[in-house]
Amino acid sequence: MGSQIGSEVVHKSHFKLYMIVFVALALLTLIEIIIPELDNVTTFFKASSLTGLAVGKAFLVAYFYMHLNEEKGWLRFIAAVPISAAIYATVVVLESLYR
Repeated sequence: MGSQIGSEVVHKSHFKLYMIVFVALALLTLIEIIIPELDNVTTFFKASSLTGLAVGKAFLVAYFYMHLNEEKGWLRFIAAVPISAAIYATVVVLESLYR
């Protein structure tokens, strides 16, 4: 978002914030690559960890790169509704692991 000085709009740089989010996403991706290679870990832990990391990364992308942090509350709610699909998918995956 920018601020207005007289008739001109001054834009605030988001470069530092975007770089921090980029590094966080890169680290989460690195963790996602390492998890499947772990030998002494249960399949349940691997699946739930990878699902949680994917949801976290999706949140970071939506919140910062799609600018949901600058939107009104009702629009954030509308954007958050699809998370119920992710919760449902997680329950289905976990249920299939125990069949």
